[in-house]
Amino acid sequence: MLNRLRIRRRSFKKANVKTFSVFLFFSALTWLLVQLSKEYTQIIEIPLQYTNAPLDKSISNEKPESVPLRIEDRGFFIIYYQLFKPELNVDLANAEVEEGNLVYVIDSNLSEISEELQIDLENSAFLEDEIRIPFQPKKETRVAVIPNIEINYAVGYSAGESIALEPDSITVSGPQNVIDTITRVQTVNLKRNGINRDVSGMIPLDTANMNMISFYETEVRYSLEVEKYTEGSVQIPVEVTNVPDNLNLAYFPKRILLYYQVNLDDYEKVKASDFRVVCDYSRVREEQDYFLAEIIEKPDFVTNVRLSERKIQFVIKK
Repeated sequence: MLNRLRIRRRSFKKANVKTFSVFLFFSALTWLLVQLSKEYTQIIEIPLQYTNAPLDKSISNEKPESVPLRIEDRGFFIIYYQLFKPELNVDLANAEVEEGNLVYVIDSNLSEISEELQIDLENSAFLEDEIRIPFQPKKETRVAVIPNIEINYAVGYSAGESIALEPDSITVSGPQNVIDTITRVQTVNLKRNGINRDVSGMIPLDTANMNMISFYETEVRYSLEVEKYTEGSVQIPVEVTNVPDNLNLAYFPKRILLYYQVNLDDYEKVKASDFRVVCDYSRVREEQDYFLAEIIEKPDFVTNVRLSERKIQFVIKK
């Protein structure tokens, strides 16, 4: 009987402790909810990000990173804003220039700020009237755009002109010591294979590792006219230049086969007399018994010109 009584007392105590704990928890929760539903005033720092910086100005690293905001709101929202601080994008296109600073007037942009932060600014207020962002003027210059484009043609096709870019130069700006070292900028790498028709398109500029430079244009248009080509060949006489007057020289072959590619429409225009193949005796090294033939003249409308052989043997007659 005594043991049963002791067990009942222990069960009763445990039940009381559980009941008390539950009661205490809900009491504390109720108190917390009541406290959080009250109105409070708190100052929080709003982080700043800057957009639309003028291309002719370099924003200083000493720019403000945040702006203080006094919030009057319920405790729930105060805690939320402290844990998840809303970020304000400062649109520098709306800033005014004043004594080496871009001045962003807060009162003039309240509606945009309120919409972005999702904060009722009727009961809250920024502790500063404006955000002042120091800047340094940038130097502008115009640089050439170089295509980094590789074209591999289908058999029987080629191009008479190089790739055209529009525009072929762009304006950039940045700190003077950086701008003075830049004369050109490349496009990103592009490779096209099996080309048998005209090609064109937009291609971005390669701006990697150029964080301090502002580009007024970040892409250009490229174009290339592709034509049907055929291969032809002609026999060309070999000329030897700079031979001393007192030297009796014999060389062979006297004529050499030259290959070329040409647009089908221009094939009939090609003549052997349009080419010159020359060997320069002054370039012969001691104990050398051959020349290296070079093509020094050709029509502008032919491409891929090459010789069947370059070495021209010679002997000096006594």
